[in-house]
This record gives sequence, structure tokens and C-alpha cells, in this order.
Amino acid sequence: MSRDGLVIREIEPGDQRALLLLNNAAVPHVNALVAEQMAWLLEHCDYARLAERVESPGGIRETVGFVLAIRNGTSYWSANYQWFAARYGVFLYLDRVVIAPTARRMGVGRALYEDLAVFAAARWPRVTLEVNLEPPNPGSHHFHAAMGFTAVGERRYDGGAVVMMAREVSPPGRD
Repeated sequence: MSRDGLVIREIEPGDQRALLLLNNAAVPHVNALVAEQMAWLLEHCDYARLAERVESPGGIRETVGFVLAIRNGTSYWSANYQWFAARYGVFLYLDRVVIAPTARRMGVGRALYEDLAVFAAARWPRVTLEVNLEPPNPGSHHFHAAMGFTAVGERRYDGGAVVMMAREVSPPGRD
């Protein structure tokens, strides 16, 4: 997918280092990862795409964001994923979305989510995710509400809390 100098493409093995740096620069909005965890996620994701800003045709590409999502039925260590697994039979869990600070509020997140919704609609009835309540992330709450996600619960844990959200992406009854 390409629009206005933004290219959405599949993540390739050579992208891992840049994605790990981008991810860890976004803490506390996402949890920090070590290389082995990022490698595991990339290996098990059903949807692993990044956004690149292209400066000019054939020019320099800069990674400005990425999204990783994992389907139900995966043996994943995330307590948030497990929360959804205990409540929904079929879902695609949006594990992380990271947008570079220089690319925020420029349509990168929206482009990645629109691409994800098209991908998911043919395969899963819903996309699930969580947004931080503690520490608060009001910008993320607003963005996800605008993208059609609704709160379906809360999960508190040592040192924080998240609101659990879901967006139906295909007709009900496929669950």
C-alpha cells in the first residue's frame, strides 16, 4: 500500500533492529523488548507491517511506524493477550503499534490501522487491543475511539492498568 509518500509493507528480517529501537523508544506506551522477544513476535505474527516515509521517488526510506498482530490460539506470554483469549473464541490481537515521534498526527497510524482492518476482515470477526490507563495515554484512547474501538473491560496489574478494547471487523456470527 502506498499513499502520499507513505509505504505500508510486510516486515522483513532485516527490519528487526530498527523496529526494536523504535519500540523501545516508545516505552511506557508499549513494553520494552529484547531482541529475542522481538524475533519471537515477528515469527508468530499474522500481521507484521511497517510504514516507511519515502522522501522522493527512489529516494531514502525512513521507518516511521509498525504494527504487530497475533491471532487467537497462539501460545503467547502476554497477560493482555491471555485476557482476550479467555473471553473470545476468535480474534486478532493487536500486540503493538508504534509510531515515531516525528510522524505522529500525520496519518501514519490511521494508514496502518486501515490496512490492518482490510487484512483482518476476511479472517477474524474482531481486532482486540489494550490502551494504558496507568500511566495514562489519552491520545491513544481518543485515536482508538475514532478508529471504531470500544471498551470491553479493564485489567489492573502491578504498576498499572489498561482498558481492553475491541473493534468488530466482519459481520457478527462468525465467532
